[in-house]
Parts: sequence; structure tokens; C-alpha cells
Amino acid sequence: MPPTGALDAVVGRLVDARAEHGCWDGELSTSALSTATAVFALHLVERQLARESAGRPADADLASLVRRGREALVLSQNVDGGWGDTTRSKSNLSTTTLCWCALGSDRESRSRYEPSLRRAEEWLSGRIGSLEPGRLAAAISGVYGKDRTFSVPILTMATLAGRLGDSVKAWSFVRPLPFELAALPHRWFRHVGLPVVSYALPALIGIGQARFHHRPGWNPITRVLRATTRARTLRVLERLQPSNGGFLEATPLTAFVTMSLAASGEVDHPATRRGVDFLVDSVREDGSWPIDTNLRTWVTTLSINALADAGVLETGISGEARAALLDVLLSWQHGDVHPYTAAAPGAWAWTDLPGGVPDADDTAGALLALHHLGRGQDHVREAATRGIRWLLELQNRDGGVPTFCRGWGKLPFDRSGADLTAHALRAFLAWWPAVRETRPEMAVRMSRSLRRMIAFLGRNQGADGTWCPLWFGNEHVEMNENPVYGTSRVVRALRDAGRSGELEVEPATRRGVAWLVDAQNGDGGWGGGAGAPSSIEESALALEALSGLADVRGPVQRGVEWLTRRIETGGLDDATPIGFYFANLWYYEKLYPTIFSVAALGRVTRDDL
Repeated sequence: MPPTGALDAVVGRLVDARAEHGCWDGELSTSALSTATAVFALHLVERQLARESAGRPADADLASLVRRGREALVLSQNVDGGWGDTTRSKSNLSTTTLCWCALGSDRESRSRYEPSLRRAEEWLSGRIGSLEPGRLAAAISGVYGKDRTFSVPILTMATLAGRLGDSVKAWSFVRPLPFELAALPHRWFRHVGLPVVSYALPALIGIGQARFHHRPGWNPITRVLRATTRARTLRVLERLQPSNGGFLEATPLTAFVTMSLAASGEVDHPATRRGVDFLVDSVREDGSWPIDTNLRTWVTTLSINALADAGVLETGISGEARAALLDVLLSWQHGDVHPYTAAAPGAWAWTDLPGGVPDADDTAGALLALHHLGRGQDHVREAATRGIRWLLELQNRDGGVPTFCRGWGKLPFDRSGADLTAHALRAFLAWWPAVRETRPEMAVRMSRSLRRMIAFLGRNQGADGTWCPLWFGNEHVEMNENPVYGTSRVVRALRDAGRSGELEVEPATRRGVAWLVDAQNGDGGWGGGAGAPSSIEESALALEALSGLADVRGPVQRGVEWLTRRIETGGLDDATPIGFYFANLWYYEKLYPTIFSVAALGRVTRDDL
């Protein structure tokens, strides 16, 4: 059993972390990649406005933001000369290239930031051999393979910044995106083989048009088709853009679209102006930008569920505050068909802000939170029913659960995910008894769905007993995967399923448990994989999955001792970059260490009583 003080400390910290409105906002890490793209987009808009209005004074506000952003980039440069996605990330090719572009996009900035640029060029040359445009373009494309969701935007920015040589030739390194396909009905998208993932339609339109504007291509049929659909797809882009201008609340996606429109002669287009407004409104005090505005819904449901699992939700949060949380969660449920993904009503996004898009992971988390806060109330059961129905419709033919859209294909963030499936499995199990009493026909459908989820997880378990998640990774593990996160989440879900007495999960669970035990580090903690440096987040996840199993009490106790020591020495302030955002962009979240520790220590304490 963990020391009482450790559990009390993390519970108190989590309760105190609520924002003034009573929910949890968290804080996403500052992102060099986001800062670089925002800086360049604002710089390009400022430059284009000046060109179109000869003699017009420079926009002082935009110029100030560009200068502050560049200064923030210089301060966040790693010792080796490169940049990582976060201030705690290893240098990588994509982010270093984008920062190199943002700092050297005009003569004045190249002079001002010459020392940083020289170090960046040394890092890039050491990584890929030289700064020759063809070599750089090939290296960036090679990082992402067939998925053009991020390689094409990076090369577009490099071209616009003059980093790939002569403008006409440079555009040949940017693969054309078939933006004309965005004019098709949304239901057709899964059948036409888009080269980008489902959430990247704004980039398909904006960047595709920029490339067409500067290098239309030789095929006369394609040229005519794209020319005639240009205005129509811009209208589609306007419909996709939320009221605050931020596509998915994501700085990089919004910046890429904004710079592309500005470079296509659309600097005064409403979508461009709203994109600029979003970037201006989302800058931080130090001149940097985060990867996304916030994960308010996600961290709020994680916090509620962690406190409930620890058995302290009712003692830690007053009845009035819990009722307010319930009302807020219900208000965040989407009630209309979403314009971005055409998602049906009934789901939740990662944030309550306009750019949020309904997804499986947040819907599962919200369903679990509703179960803890108000499962006996009729209106809560109705809301849960809508969420369950949404997940049932989302489930893929393979039995797994994808993020946003059913059946989109095999590009990385559109396929079924083990972590998403495990989360949905837990949500269904929590509500299954109530549904069987009130909606027997839905319960039958849920039963089939549960068995298909378990079959999917069984088929996708690695030979070593692991599962890898879709939305989390670890820079210290091969292929940036995080089998500790994925295996912990799936083992937790399968153990819940095994308690139902109706679902066979024992063989897969046993193999997953065995791998987690073997992956424990000598210091008692866990990293993202065997031998990776131990972190609070991954250690807590492993402990939560293993707690209460009689034959692993020794590893659990060692893990508790490691976690307690890290908490006592200030480790809760040292969040680890384990989160994947769109297109494999790393982030860390300030609240993850505390939330995961509450769930782990609380579960161990309850299991030991």
C-alpha cells in the first residue's frame, strides 16, 4: 500500500488544479513547431498586405508578434542546434526545418538570427548530409511515407520561405494535393483514396490551392478541373472553419492554411482573416504558441475518472461542484451533425471550444465520467445512450474503434486504435447493466460490439504480449511507439471485461500482464517500453493496470515506491512528452502526471484494503 501522504498529496493537487469555472483546463506544452508555423504565417500575411497596398505602413501588431515569436524560437533551440516539438523533446528534422524557415525567411531576420541559423544548418547537414533542396525534400518526405498530411505542408512552407531554391523549381518538390476532391459530398471521401487523413481537409484545400497557384501542372484536364473547383472548395473551407478561425484549435494546421491562402493571392479572404485572428488570439505571453488551445474536455473527464477510481470523488469534490461538473459535461455533448467530419450528434470533442471535433477517445471518457457523476438520473442515461449509439456507429468492420470517422482507411491516424478500442470497451462495460434494464435491444447490440472489440484486441496483440496506442508515443522507444501506455490501457479494459463473467479475455490479459512486469525498469518505474527512462506517467499507468493481481505484488510494490519517491521530489512538475498530436507532433500536458498518479495510487490503496 502506498503511503497515505502520497495519495493525499496528489488528490489535493488535482482538486486544487480546477480552473475558476470548476473544470480542469490543464496546460499544453509550448511548441517550437507551432511557433515557427505561426510566425511564418503572420510574416507572410504582413508581407502580402504590404505588397498589395503600396506605401501602406507595416502592420505593427503583426510585426511585433513575428519578432517575439522568433525570439522565443531562439531561446528554445536545443544545445545540439536543432529543435524538438516541445521544450523537452529531442531535435527532429521536421521541427528544425520549420524553425530554420521561420528565422530565415527574409534578409533582416537572416542577419539578426545568424548564429541560431548557422547552428540549425549544421544540425540539418549532419542529419541529412547537406542542405541541397532535393536532398532536404526527399528526407522530409521519407519521414512520413505515403501519408502527405504533414510532409506537403512542411515543404510548402520551405518553398514559400525560399529554402528550396528558385520558386518555380522549388514547387516541383511539393506534391500536388487534389483539392478538387473536397468539392465531393463528404460521404464519398472514404472511397476516393485521399492522400491525407480525415482531419486534414483544410490543409488539402489551402495547400493544394497554393501549389496550383504557383505551379498548375501540365495536365490540361486537371488544370481545368482545379481551376473550376477553386472557388467552390474555398467555400467548403469556410464552412469547415470554426467561428474563432482555428481549424481543430490547432496552431500548425491553422497556420499552414493561412500562409497558403496568403501566398495564393487570398490574403483578404475571410478564411485567411479568421486564421490570422486565431493566431493572434492564441499567442502566449512569452511570444510562443502551443500545439492546440487546450484539452479541457479530455483532462476534465480524466480527472473525474481518476478521482472516482481512487474512491475520493465524493470526498474530494463537493456535491454542488459535482452537479456543476455534470451539467457542464452534458452541455459539451455535440447536438448537431458536425460540419467538419459529418459526425452524427451525441459525441464529445477534446475541448469545448469551437474548433473541437467529436472523437472516440473523448466520448468514451465522457461516458465514464457521466457514469460516475449521475448514472441514476434519467437525463444522464439519455445522454449516455446517445454517446453509446455514436460509438456503435463509429466501430469499424475490423471490430476496432477509430478516432473520428468510420472506414476512412489505413493512414496512421484514421485506422482503428488499440487504446481507443480499450477506452470504448470500458465505457460500454460501465453502462451495460443499466442499458440491459432500460433498452434491451441496444444491450444486444452492445454485447455484439463488446465481443468484436475484444476480438480486435486479441488479433492486434503483439507476439510479445503488447499493444501500441495510436495517440501516444515515446521518443526513447523504437519507432516512437509506447507499448507501456497501450498495453496498460488494454490490460485495464480487459480486466474490467473479465469481471463481467461473460467475456473471455484471460489469455490476452495474461500475456499483457507478463510483458508489463518484464518491462519494469531496475529502478522500479516504467518508461514507454522496456529499458526506456522511467516517467511518472508511464509508471502510474502500469501500476493502475497491474494493481490487485496477487502474483505481481512485488513489482507493484517496487513501482509504488518509485512513484512515491518521484512525487516527493517534485516529479509532478516534470511532465513527459508522451502525447502524439496530429501528424505525430509531440506534446506534454501539465496535468498528466497528477491525474495518472491519482488513478494509480488510489487503485492500489483500494485493492489493498
